[in-house]
Amino acid sequence: MTGTTAAARPDYAIAVIVERPFAEVVQATRDALAAQGFGVLTEIDMRATLKAKIGADIAPQVILGACRPPLAHAAILAEPSIGLLLPCNVVVRSVADDRTRVETIDPAIMVTLTGNPGLQPVAAEARGRLTSALDSLVQSPTT
Repeated sequence: MTGTTAAARPDYAIAVIVERPFAEVVQATRDALAAQGFGVLTEIDMRATLKAKIGADIAPQVILGACRPPLAHAAILAEPSIGLLLPCNVVVRSVADDRTRVETIDPAIMVTLTGNPGLQPVAAEARGRLTSALDSLVQSPTT
């Protein structure tokens, strides 16, 4: 596991700390998501947005709205209002010069919030794919 470490996480998150610069990790995260079949539908630059809207200065941070259409479709069939929880947000944020945290909500939250056991297979597959994407960042050598 060259250059990375696992990160403590809240109960609702899957997270890793990557020992590489923020900009590099943003691209690596996009690539890792794509390798798991996720497309990035949206990107919110929180640093630029908060600076422009309220003059606040924060460390670099982006929110990537990731979606894997077959999973989204299966989730909507099981729970028509699940769109409230889609897409899967993946946050990439700088925590130091060469340390970046990558985290995503644990898709199991969909099952917990809705109480719909029909979402369990979708959540399990999404969790597996998102975990694999983040784990690949941990296992990637620095460039």
